[in-house]
Amino acid sequence: MKKSGLTISLIFEAESANYGEGFGNITVLKKMSRGDGNAYSYISRQALRYNMINQLGWDDTEVYKEGKGEKAVVQFAPNATIDKYPEIDLFGYMKTKSKSDQGRGGATLRSAVVRLSNAISLEPFKADLDYLTNMGLAKRKGFDNSIAQSEIHKSFYAYTITIDLDRIGVDEDIEIENAEKARRVKAFLKTVSTLYRDIKGRRENLSPVFAIGGTYERKNPFFENRLSLKNKELDLEKILSVINSFDELKENTLVGYIDNTFANDDEIKESLDPLSIGDFFQKFMDKVDEYYG
Repeated sequence: MKKSGLTISLIFEAESANYGEGFGNITVLKKMSRGDGNAYSYISRQALRYNMINQLGWDDTEVYKEGKGEKAVVQFAPNATIDKYPEIDLFGYMKTKSKSDQGRGGATLRSAVVRLSNAISLEPFKADLDYLTNMGLAKRKGFDNSIAQSEIHKSFYAYTITIDLDRIGVDEDIEIENAEKARRVKAFLKTVSTLYRDIKGRRENLSPVFAIGGTYERKNPFFENRLSLKNKELDLEKILSVINSFDELKENTLVGYIDNTFANDDEIKESLDPLSIGDFFQKFMDKVDEYYG
């Protein structure tokens, strides 16, 4: 059986990369709470997807507005197909039909072939605030300052990517050439390896400092929620426990790492024998070429 389940869990370091709805003059980070009583900032999978598609140059899929007034919804155009638009090939679509079509409404769905988790911080949010003014501009004409506050959090973040290689480029009666399937997946992986995010005048580097995964027969995101830090050390016991749980993982798991990122650097190198991040992604691209022949 071909190993069609590609999964990678990644860690990157970033600062204040996704905001939610604020109140008053305070801009609020997206956060979630855990049972330990702490709050953890996160970057939503929708935000990650937006940056990936934008940096791939795939944000040109045709869209239109369905419905009227406040109930109108922007969605992908009915004539947008996966052979023409890689975005909906990898990330799926929903196309609805109004009841005016012979009295029958309904929707055509393609579930995502590439799935992303939220990127959740590995260090708790401590309620730090940045105090902001526009003094530089206001002083030019003697105007009053505008004052604002913004939550800030610098942390390592972890998220997981899963790809069903056997579903890339296949949608009902449409199937693209294997060479194009491989090209799309490799382009996506290359973008992940150098991902960034523009936010509030900053460009945050979302390229990974640590990555682990492989191509497996079972399409399971094995390392999702298994990456954690304690006192700036990567929890190796948890990672090794996952790797040693199945022969398939022992034989097919790869690790990429940037030296001197975590406090237990020597242990990481000794226990996981990591590749450089560049070599890690090149190995995956080779696996993609091998899968598609």
